[in-house]
Amino acid sequence: MTSLPNKKIPYYSQPDYTQPLLKITPDIREKLLSRLSLLYGEDEAKNCIEELERLLKVHYAYKPPAMIEADKEFKLSDGFSHKDIILITYADLLISKPLTPLETLQEFLKEYVKLYDVFSILHILPFFPYSSDRGFSITDYRSVDPKLGAWKDIQAIGKSFRLMFDGVFNHVSSQSHLFQEVLNGNPDYKNFATIYHSPDELTPKQRQILVRPRTSDILSEYQSIDGKIWVWTTFSPDQIDLNYRNPKVLLFIIDTFLLYVRRGASLIRLDAVTYLWDEPGTNSVHLEQTHEVIKLLRDILDIVDPKVVLVTETNAPHKENISYFGNGSDEAQIIYNFALPPLVLYTFYKEDSTAISRWAKSLEYPTKMTNFLNMLDTHDGIGLMGVKNILTSSQINFIIETAREHGALISYKTGEAGKQEPYEINSTWFSAINFDNGAESIELQVKRFIASRSLALALRGIPAIYFHGLIGTRNDLETVIKTKSKRDINRKTLLEEDLKTNLLKKDSKLSKIVEQLGHLLEIRSRQVAFHPNGEQKILEISQKVFSIFRISPDQNEHILAITNISNQVETINIDLYDLGLKQTQWYDLVNRRGLTTKEQQLCINLLPYDVVWLIPLVELESMIESN
Repeated sequence: MTSLPNKKIPYYSQPDYTQPLLKITPDIREKLLSRLSLLYGEDEAKNCIEELERLLKVHYAYKPPAMIEADKEFKLSDGFSHKDIILITYADLLISKPLTPLETLQEFLKEYVKLYDVFSILHILPFFPYSSDRGFSITDYRSVDPKLGAWKDIQAIGKSFRLMFDGVFNHVSSQSHLFQEVLNGNPDYKNFATIYHSPDELTPKQRQILVRPRTSDILSEYQSIDGKIWVWTTFSPDQIDLNYRNPKVLLFIIDTFLLYVRRGASLIRLDAVTYLWDEPGTNSVHLEQTHEVIKLLRDILDIVDPKVVLVTETNAPHKENISYFGNGSDEAQIIYNFALPPLVLYTFYKEDSTAISRWAKSLEYPTKMTNFLNMLDTHDGIGLMGVKNILTSSQINFIIETAREHGALISYKTGEAGKQEPYEINSTWFSAINFDNGAESIELQVKRFIASRSLALALRGIPAIYFHGLIGTRNDLETVIKTKSKRDINRKTLLEEDLKTNLLKKDSKLSKIVEQLGHLLEIRSRQVAFHPNGEQKILEISQKVFSIFRISPDQNEHILAITNISNQVETINIDLYDLGLKQTQWYDLVNRRGLTTKEQQLCINLLPYDVVWLIPLVELESMIESN
């Protein structure tokens, strides 16, 4: 079960204009007009508002009356619970003939994810037709890639999971109809991209102050009906930045955004939204206009479908990253917790929890409507920007050099003043946390892997696990050598039959991970103390241990989550008086054992990489009786 039921009431396939149209009150209209005015000025905003209202009314006409009534009862603060864990995957990460990739994914989820039986949300990475970047250079926003399947497959999977779609709204493929019409000089597509007629029009000074996640030239040359042009391309020559300074672009994207909602998106991830608004003469990151576009999208959801959640993906220093919460109610409900993965690596590499404990103590959660998405690995890699200004340069370099010893690759970006700086570590999580040389037993490697994942599961927020991080895949350097793309190290396509065979081998690494990580995930999904709206207290007990005390929103359930982050035995003593608890009998949910306190002291012996989740025995008994 999920905290928020799947959309059992689907949208109509066609708008029904016989039912009452959406009523846009003067206050709402003024709010939308204010957003548009900041972006385009008052005169242009007045030209846009009627088209925006039309788009909202059309979308609303797709909603059955039962869905409209359900929206009235929905509370944003009830959107997520301890039962919510996200699984991230490509549609074609698993293949099996004669099924399409989406059919294969659905079959595998039905048959094998029951081994975990805890994932309530499925993030299917871009499943649209594309030309490069494994789906992130989209040729058609509105279609499912026929090589993957069809919309009916997406909707079939959506019957079992809440779905997260990618809003890749920063850029579009150079092979898209949209950009081809730009090259064709179609007046309807004028200024859909940022175009120069000479590369020198973007001055050296303007180039120097740009902050980008790549080191390639910002301008890419194309031949158009009017001759050679140079186009703004933040990511690659094949990924054409959309020019949001043109209001037609914004309206086109809003129309697409609403289509995703109708097609079953419960969450929409705004990919690379940091770079949404290109403004020559600025650094073009985190601009006020970018935040205003996000606020406008949030306003739209609040008006037409408040159950749908906005997620921002901003691989940036932590301070800038959390700015996308806005005031806690006007921007993203969820942001990626990009500081967490490199901090976990640093913690396990150094066998010292000091840095992560102090950072976790400082985390702020603006409202009950905002959450961190706590992941360790993604389809891209392990970003480093999140710990800038949290860890020192020497500490970040230590992570990089240690990761390299584990076989990782490093990607770079263009930073301030045009200087190159490390941007992300390209590695699977299993290889990043373990050496691939076979010197350690597989039991120890798996235990270290599970221990590292436990930090993201215990921390307040919504955990997310990338498929390769779920099954402990090792680095795929062979594919990187073939494709010359560093990110392919963590994007290996798997044969479903091979995965099934591996799962059945009792002594395989995969079966050990399934057993141990599956056990941890099941426990986490049952304990209300892990609710994202619950409280947390970080305990600095020992440098070799990460300890977090979680409390349910109703204050009735407590869990003391402890992880030994070192390869040595550690004995710790916890003063329960400091936690405000007097219970003398505790139960370790992970290792299935009881513990007794002495004089309010809880003494625990931890083996290397032990994970211990303790609950007062009286609370456990109460939970059993209530069920």
